[in-house]
Amino acid sequence: MTRSVYVTGIDRGDGRQVVELGVMDLLTRQVDRVGVFRPLVHDGPDRLFDLLRARYRLSQDPASGYGMDYHEASALQAEKGTDELVSRLVDRFHQVAREYEVVLVLGTDYAATQLPDELALNARLANEFGASVIAVVGGKGQTAEGVRAETRNAYRAYEVLGCNVLAMVANRVAPEERETIAERLAASLPVPLYTLPDEPALAAPTVAQIAHALGGTVLLGDDSGLARDAMDFVFGGAMLPNVLNALTPGCMVVTPGDRADLVVGALAAHSAGTPPIAGLLLTLGERPADEILTLASRLAPGTPVVSVPGMSFPTAAELFGLEGKLSATTPRKAETALGVFERYVDTGDLLDRLAVARSGHVTPMMFENDLLEQARADRRRIVLPEGSEERVLRAADVLLRRDVCDLTLLGDTEVIRKKAADLGIDLGASQLIDPAASTLRRPFAERYAALRAHRGVSVELAHDVVVDVNYFGTLMVQEGLTDGMVSGSVHSTAATIRPAFEIIKTKPDASIVSSVFFMCLADRVLVYGDCAVNPDPDAEQLADIAIQSAVTAARFGVEPRIAMLSYSTGSSGSGADVDKVREATKLVRASRPDLRIDGPIQYDAAVEPSVAATKLPDSEVAGRATVLVFPDLNTGNNTYKAVQRSAGAVAVGPVLQGLRKPVNDLSRGALVSDIVTTVAITAVQSQEQEQSA
Repeated sequence: MTRSVYVTGIDRGDGRQVVELGVMDLLTRQVDRVGVFRPLVHDGPDRLFDLLRARYRLSQDPASGYGMDYHEASALQAEKGTDELVSRLVDRFHQVAREYEVVLVLGTDYAATQLPDELALNARLANEFGASVIAVVGGKGQTAEGVRAETRNAYRAYEVLGCNVLAMVANRVAPEERETIAERLAASLPVPLYTLPDEPALAAPTVAQIAHALGGTVLLGDDSGLARDAMDFVFGGAMLPNVLNALTPGCMVVTPGDRADLVVGALAAHSAGTPPIAGLLLTLGERPADEILTLASRLAPGTPVVSVPGMSFPTAAELFGLEGKLSATTPRKAETALGVFERYVDTGDLLDRLAVARSGHVTPMMFENDLLEQARADRRRIVLPEGSEERVLRAADVLLRRDVCDLTLLGDTEVIRKKAADLGIDLGASQLIDPAASTLRRPFAERYAALRAHRGVSVELAHDVVVDVNYFGTLMVQEGLTDGMVSGSVHSTAATIRPAFEIIKTKPDASIVSSVFFMCLADRVLVYGDCAVNPDPDAEQLADIAIQSAVTAARFGVEPRIAMLSYSTGSSGSGADVDKVREATKLVRASRPDLRIDGPIQYDAAVEPSVAATKLPDSEVAGRATVLVFPDLNTGNNTYKAVQRSAGAVAVGPVLQGLRKPVNDLSRGALVSDIVTTVAITAVQSQEQEQSA
């Protein structure tokens, strides 16, 4: 039977899109077919549906995602009554419910809808849909006592109308009042209450939203710059020194278009990082001279400069009425929203209350979400040696907004700050270190020289070696200053992992260091090993790789069923290559009889049930393998790349296994999402190693 969750409110301005996004994120951690239904919609595109559809890769037809528009609903209710309106909406809902395991229902928005008693309508629809209710109350501008009273009244209203209320959410409360409100309400409600503070970055409009709302013309700026949040507005009418003193991080500078001095001065301040601004809004329809725009583009590449036709005062009035919106075009706001939800909602408890049975297999979406949740549960510090690389900085932005881990970035600190400012990224409390100028350089050199003395490395030589960001980052991990390292977006695999071999070395129970890729296919996640490190492992090493890969798979939620791959299946083939795989399989069975393993086995027999039924009908692995161990690097590396490119799989890795402390390599073609996932994997590996110790 389809389950459904109805997220609703009691009035406008409650910011419940944060809760709707958060609940969708929780549901997709459990099942791979989640539908979305909004009973009533306004004219025009549904921003939140578009965001959910893009972010969670929904295949749902947008036309099936709503019941009817408000005008039609109002007319139908006036002509035929509420029962007829509800009946038609229930029919539309069940058309969606038949197609999905769970449906997230987005309640009405109380925005000039001309529907009487909208709360009662939401309550009745929730009951008719058989949905549990999460009710949201907006706390912006209210006292703690006001929020308390309104939340209790909202709970009673939905309960009296027969709803199964799962939880209450007090959203957008004053940050300084959050704990007081939570304490007062916890004792007076029979269901959990989650209290979320007002987050300025969510309320702040992006530069693109400002330009659209004011009919502006973008004179300068790229997509990244237009996506920046305008956290404040500074109106420039005074002399340049006074305006510079008024600048705040992330502010939008509003000035007449003929003030070239303020345009150049504000962008110069941004370029210096003192402070980074969101952009410039030029009033009066005045366009600076071409030479000024050329200078501006060189001072702060990508920083937006927008011209609007209005005068300063009416422009200011419009600006202060704008508020940020979650949409498919504001992915960074979505990351911020999820970070707030995950920080202040007990997601484990809410999942238990939702009582959504987990799907029998791990989808890529579940894998990614579980990783971030595990990493967040026991916060770690990860060092990123490639601190000035754009993809790394964008990944850092996501990790910080989602509150996944703490970060240390290596490189020229001024270059990192400037690049982050140009990208509109706030690195917050992240640690920035220049190895060449760090006070750690000398002690690291002494430590490295001691570790490599048998190779004739002197302190003087080591003093030059440790300036290399990968060596410096590895030494930070070794000395316990960070918990793990991720590099490789611009460095080769050898440059990334050689320092780990020299400094960190293997765990006592591992004979070699090996690697796996998590291959995220459309409907499952497979683990491939070893595709990056060992060229031609012998039988003992191959057995070690299989055991390590199974342990890694289990640690990240993939139930290990090991297929030892070869060009023949069962006893059908012979020769040195097949014999090596057969011997490795025996060694694994002898040392780890608890593991399910089969081999030698061909790839098709390992993953395709119909082939397995013919070639190995009695195997508990064939046709259902999740861990695929390749006989050599040539086979493994080519196979993972073939699957990645031909099947459109996302390949996460290589994830190193067997090291005493976690260091992981990236592909030089890694996407931002790959870096985020790899950092989360590294944090979880650190947690596991600490628990084992």
